[in-house]
Amino acid sequence: MTTSLTELDDDAVRSMSIGAVFSEFINSIDFHRKDDLLVTASEDDSVRLYDIASAKLLKTTYHKKHGADRICFTHHPSSVICSSTYNLDSTGESLRYLSMYDNRCLRYFKGHKERVVSLCMSPINDSFMSGSLDHSVRIWDLRVNACQGILRLRGRPTVAYDQQGLVFAVAMEGGAIKLFDSRSYDKGPFDTFLVGGDTAEVCDIKFSNDGKSMLLTTTSNNIYVLDAYGGEKQCGFSLEPSPNTKIEATFTPDGQYVVSGSGDGTLHAWNINMRNEVSCWNSHIGIASCLKWAPRRAMFVAASTVLTFWIPNDSKSTGEHRPMDTEGAAPSEHTSQK
Repeated sequence: MTTSLTELDDDAVRSMSIGAVFSEFINSIDFHRKDDLLVTASEDDSVRLYDIASAKLLKTTYHKKHGADRICFTHHPSSVICSSTYNLDSTGESLRYLSMYDNRCLRYFKGHKERVVSLCMSPINDSFMSGSLDHSVRIWDLRVNACQGILRLRGRPTVAYDQQGLVFAVAMEGGAIKLFDSRSYDKGPFDTFLVGGDTAEVCDIKFSNDGKSMLLTTTSNNIYVLDAYGGEKQCGFSLEPSPNTKIEATFTPDGQYVVSGSGDGTLHAWNINMRNEVSCWNSHIGIASCLKWAPRRAMFVAASTVLTFWIPNDSKSTGEHRPMDTEGAAPSEHTSQK
């Protein structure tokens, strides 16, 4: 279904269109860093594993006791970390380390008292981080149950590692971004950035692959690209508001473009260097609350109550997967939910 990532230009980005669709009400998504895999966590308490090279559903597991909210891959292609939706008060089992291969829970991680809203895995070791509505960020190690470190802060915390795993960023109340050395975070942040003029909470942070830029999405649907070293704002874009739905934005793997959802059910792409909009598409799925570009493919995934795979429309196989299987549906079967 997909072609390998070549150097993107404006025309290639502009040509993106829906290549496959799955009916699945998505809470969160994540691509594996090295393998052609996508994992999703859904409202029906399921976790699904997809082969993105063929847009094929490989596996579905259900988690009725705990639910499936935030999700991210570990380094192993069939193991994921998943946050819980239910029973946080009674079990405290806010995070689980799951094997998709044999549908086993390998470890529970207890500590958060409220829902986890941000989750990320270190790119270099077995550490991972979670940010919760209990106003804490916790640092964990896959190999041990006990929490390795806690940062207490104001507001809704959002966390992200840089691509080298040496630095992590934590966003908190008032638009402040604090940077920590991941090897000595107990010494406190080594730098703090403020997104000038915007005090909305940051609901998502991503680092570009080269580590030079940081992408922030706020609850007021403003998107900012910052210099990751000095914190200077390189560019900013304002999207239509969506009071009850948070949107997500993503870098392309080369860090040259940003793609984002919007409150009016459109998707947008910008060239960061030129600071201009390259394309605007109808998402066909309403407000895209999940949006990520595949690490090594000319592909991004946008999701809401439907999961859509977007690929360049000059790809030979654009029309070969309609419908995919019992879960799939042709793109033409869905209309915009604006």
